[in-house]
Amino acid sequence: MLKATFCLTYTHFYIFIKKRGERWIKVGNLFRGSSSHTIDTKGRIIIPSRFRDVIDANGDDHITITRMDGCLYAYTTEQWNKISLQFSERPNKSAAMRRFERIFVGESAECKFDAQGRILIPQTLKEYAKLEKEIVLLGLLKRFEIWSKESRENEIQLLAKDLEDEAFRQEIAELDL
Repeated sequence: MLKATFCLTYTHFYIFIKKRGERWIKVGNLFRGSSSHTIDTKGRIIIPSRFRDVIDANGDDHITITRMDGCLYAYTTEQWNKISLQFSERPNKSAAMRRFERIFVGESAECKFDAQGRILIPQTLKEYAKLEKEIVLLGLLKRFEIWSKESRENEIQLLAKDLEDEAFRQEIAELDL
């Protein structure tokens, strides 16, 4: 049986796990929090230092971004490699899964950091996520998302509607937050 606990410091969020009778082991840094930024005219965005700390802890000088749910998902190399392995090890993919893979993996991009901690978002991904000026970066533990401010506000409104559904509220309650 595995148990997990969380530790929050000023700049980092860790998960510790242990098996019955064993000591706690730190699993790693995770992305958390949100930041509002702008995208410049060249399509570059600044990655918050707390997100770069997570990326640096993995020894990376880049992230891999892809598209999903009207925003961009950003992953460390370690996390992207795990995702890639999951796709490559699925022997019998349905036609729908192959189409999903073509978009999710095929349109992903490796984005290197410049000296100022910025990345250049490829035009196709920028257009997909409707990134024009104001953006929001949202840490979701193993990844972070890049949203246009307008799309993020729409997502918040959708959540408000979702919370009216009793089954959804029960699903949240099962998380034991």
